[in-house]
Amino acid sequence: MRKNVLLLFSKLPEAGLVKTRLTTLKDGIFEPEVASALYHCMLFDVCEICMAAFDKLEAKNTDNAADEYELVISTAPAENVERMQKLFSDAGRWPRPITFIADEGASFDEHYNDAFQKCWDMKADCILSMGADMPALTTNDVIAGFKALHKLEDVPRGGIVLAPDQEMGVSIIGWTRETAFNHSGVFYNKDGLTVLPAYIQKAREAELPAIYLPPVPDVDTMADLMHNITLVEALNYCAAFDGNTPPWRTANALREMGWDEVRVPPNTLHDPREHIDK
Repeated sequence: MRKNVLLLFSKLPEAGLVKTRLTTLKDGIFEPEVASALYHCMLFDVCEICMAAFDKLEAKNTDNAADEYELVISTAPAENVERMQKLFSDAGRWPRPITFIADEGASFDEHYNDAFQKCWDMKADCILSMGADMPALTTNDVIAGFKALHKLEDVPRGGIVLAPDQEMGVSIIGWTRETAFNHSGVFYNKDGLTVLPAYIQKAREAELPAIYLPPVPDVDTMADLMHNITLVEALNYCAAFDGNTPPWRTANALREMGWDEVRVPPNTLHDPREHIDK
């Protein structure tokens, strides 16, 4: 039996403490309560999508080889673990159990390393980690991530998998138990590298293989939100035809906010077309 952990980093959806770049506290337009409610929907959607991916992955198990998948939600500070558990229990029954842990440290790098170590201590063989602000995540993204990790288990010294986001960072990162790797110097890089090239630099220096996964956008800024609104609409429509698990909570929240459509003014900055359009 191989134990696969999906490590989901999430803050509590508290007004003024999550998605503040979408709010009037910074450079956004929403009240803090609206942004935190939207994040709440994203968090639950991501969890449901991951659990649906687990079902598909476990359906491939055979008598000779079996994988089990566990969703671990890591939050901080430690006193928020009980509150996070209550958030999920108040929502009703979930298709699978969820493990809740607290990550600790003096920087995000340290928090990330601490959460990974706690999962290794729980006998994880592979860890695939991500944030909860990705309403455009699909079951195929999760499946592809774990399949890539399983390929690396047969590689001496292991390796990493990573999916970029839309702003020079990563949305998904993971590696196998035998991989000597960590997050130190990635989110706080002394050379000023952004997160994606920092991970690649670390992998290159350690001479570790890395597998590139399809990009998955997250939501930090208003521009990110606009992009994700279009993706959420498409995913919810296409779900009836492609069997995907859609981000329906986020779609409903955007609809209630009156933000389920994105329209833009004409753009005159395109390449000249006078010689084509006749």
